[in-house]
Amino acid sequence: MTSAITRKAFCARLAGATVVLLIQACGGGGDYSAAPAAPAPAGAGCTDAIAGNHGHVLTIATTDLDSATDKAYDIQGSADHTHTVTLTAANLRALKAGTMVTVLTSTTLSHDHSVSVQCA
Repeated sequence: MTSAITRKAFCARLAGATVVLLIQACGGGGDYSAAPAAPAPAGAGCTDAIAGNHGHVLTIATTDLDSATDKAYDIQGSADHTHTVTLTAANLRALKAGTMVTVLTSTTLSHDHSVSVQCA
């Protein structure tokens, strides 16, 4: 008997030493309510939520949590456009300490997204 694996579990296994923060698609462009926090992939220890998501995906390497410089992430995912999320060195330290961080993405196609991330 074959057991099914979720997309999140597959990505978590595929990522190895990378924390994969998958942000659930919430539908079309007009809904800007926050998506529920996505369960952390096995071993990742992080959860996230994005307002008005429509296919964007954020991936943060675990080594980035020790960065002394700001990091920018492309979150296009399955969306037909991209946004950039910039986490400052202070944001990354806060995430490593288990504090929730909320930032805005870049503006593309006249909209942006609020992204909240927390790591255990």
